[in-house]
Amino acid sequence: MKYDAVVMGGGLAGLICGIRLTQSGLSCAIVSAGQNALHFSSGSFDLLTHLPNGQRVEKPLNALEKLSELSPMHPYSRLGKLSVIKLTHLAESLLQQSGLKLKGSSDENHDRITPMGHKRLTWLSPDCVPTVNLHHKMKFGKIAVVGIEGFLDFQPQLVADELKREGLHTEAHYVHLPLLDRLRENPSEFRAINIARWLDRPENMPQIVEEISPLVADADTIFMPACIGLDNETPFLELQKQLGKTIYLLPTLPPSLLGIRLHETLLRQFRRQGGILMPGDKVTSVNCVGSRIESVNTRNHGNIALKASQFVLATGSFFNNGLVAEFDRVYEPLMNLDLCDIPPRAQWTNTEFFASQPYMSFGVQTDSQLRAQKDGQTIENLYVAGAVLGGFDPLTEGCGAGVSLISGLHAAGEIIGYFEQHKAEQVEVTQ
Repeated sequence: MKYDAVVMGGGLAGLICGIRLTQSGLSCAIVSAGQNALHFSSGSFDLLTHLPNGQRVEKPLNALEKLSELSPMHPYSRLGKLSVIKLTHLAESLLQQSGLKLKGSSDENHDRITPMGHKRLTWLSPDCVPTVNLHHKMKFGKIAVVGIEGFLDFQPQLVADELKREGLHTEAHYVHLPLLDRLRENPSEFRAINIARWLDRPENMPQIVEEISPLVADADTIFMPACIGLDNETPFLELQKQLGKTIYLLPTLPPSLLGIRLHETLLRQFRRQGGILMPGDKVTSVNCVGSRIESVNTRNHGNIALKASQFVLATGSFFNNGLVAEFDRVYEPLMNLDLCDIPPRAQWTNTEFFASQPYMSFGVQTDSQLRAQKDGQTIENLYVAGAVLGGFDPLTEGCGAGVSLISGLHAAGEIIGYFEQHKAEQVEVTQ
């Protein structure tokens, strides 16, 4: 099987790369081992919320120069300010074209309300998530925070108490939904996704409205856990319509309904454009000739190699086994690629739990174009994207989704440029 490009990894970086490639008319296959980090995400996207020195970032694009001074090995720094700005705007456009309804802008971060009621800086958020512009007061009127009785992954009283500290008129309620009694008998199954499968059924909507209506009679706005609208937002919009009040959803503990819906939306766009997804598969070996990859073999395809002119490594970090840590070493398991400088084992972690953890910045070493290196030599047709890259801390710097989007689109742009140049050379030879 031959493609223009093969992407190894089906997370955010791999999907956005595949979407851009197929949009440009190139054939692309994504090899995806299974569940990715998007299923554990809040549904919001961070671009850059803090500099490595801890300084808060309100205007992420304006902070890129300072970031380069403090962290020259950060993927944004490697690509340069102008490139990152261009790719950021492209990411916003592609996400919208894929069908995601998002609010926010790279011009300025905004605050989203977390499942604990706190405010957290971010770049883009789903329309259904409560947000507030920086240096503005939250204006939701009287808020009813509605939890589901027996659902331990969301505590409405915690949210209400925190919002009260912000000066908001808030009350916490629990709704008992008899239709969930069977799930409630098994706490391990009483999770957001399973709840949504029941709440999304049209025949259950009258009971849901009947149970919630008395609790929110005096409220202007309703906050509730993201347990409705798994496949699409239709059930959520119908509930909002029947209650006659604005409803906002707060993400719950993983697996996250908003994260899963994000993944499925991007995946549908990739497939609509002709992309090929190989789910439940894994690259097992890479076949190189000199400084180029010729093909890869996967677990499900046996001796049938996947051939391509260009490849992208987007296998994730430790969570997805894109990186592997043993007691005394960290390595990239597919090709044993070069990694950024790894300190001695005793320096991998910080004893302060909430401090920046050094191991979070471990990852694959690349050249300035984010092409992988092995034994100090650049692999000409292997681009690296997403969490497997080294040089950044996605948590404390608030840039995980941004790095995935920017590096994935950068890889796609380089590959598109390669084929455009190749086509131009062929035309010149013909003439």
